[in-house]
Amino acid sequence: MSSHDDTIREQFTKQAIPFSNAPGIKDEDALRLLVEFAGAGPQDVVLDVACGPGLVVCAFAQVARHVTGIDLTPAMIERARELRRQKGLTNVTLEVGDVLSLPYPDASFSIVTARFAFHHLPDPRAVLAEMKRVCAPAGNVVVIDVMASPDPEKAAAFNRMERLRDPSHVRALALTELTRLFSQTGLGDPRTTFYGLRSEMEALLRRSFPEPGNAAKIRRILRDSLADDALGIGTHPQGDEIHFVYPVAILMARR
Repeated sequence: MSSHDDTIREQFTKQAIPFSNAPGIKDEDALRLLVEFAGAGPQDVVLDVACGPGLVVCAFAQVARHVTGIDLTPAMIERARELRRQKGLTNVTLEVGDVLSLPYPDASFSIVTARFAFHHLPDPRAVLAEMKRVCAPAGNVVVIDVMASPDPEKAAAFNRMERLRDPSHVRALALTELTRLFSQTGLGDPRTTFYGLRSEMEALLRRSFPEPGNAAKIRRILRDSLADDALGIGTHPQGDEIHFVYPVAILMARR
């Protein structure tokens, strides 16, 4: 197990409850968009990679035959099991496991997804290749993630801020980079759709666990970006609060 895996597990053990309760993460409209864009139906067998608290798993389970969720962090899987219990779902399997070496045979699933995971991965292409491997021919591989700005300076500033906020953050990719991952793994050009994940500075910090002293740095970075959108997330004042929108891409390709 790598040291970065340890960092992910540490961060998401702390974040399990606040992350799963965040309005933008549990947004029903965004989850519905994902399920519809993936084309899920009653015959589908779905895998959600790095499933976190099970929100995507349970959304797909409303329409699919069976859904499996796998995540590195036991606390996240426990949250997902609780959500499964609350919703009374019987067509869901949840397990702790490594997304770099998925414990499933080739072509096991008709839809394979990963939401808000790729920016935490040192080698997202390797994980996408694993997602492709376990996806059946004519199945759909779907990646949902925050996009960095196409402006390299804004992208670098955004990633610096996110690493201060969450030490498990590696790098959010620009849309062109996300698209390139699909061609690099032989999936071709993905279809895309987009939405915005809205947030507010203090609410975001309440569900984050930065190193001591970094919260003040994050506040300063966000306040400074009001002048020139230096992070590429449309930072703007709203009364006494600072609001912004993480741009999110949904990319899907046929296996």
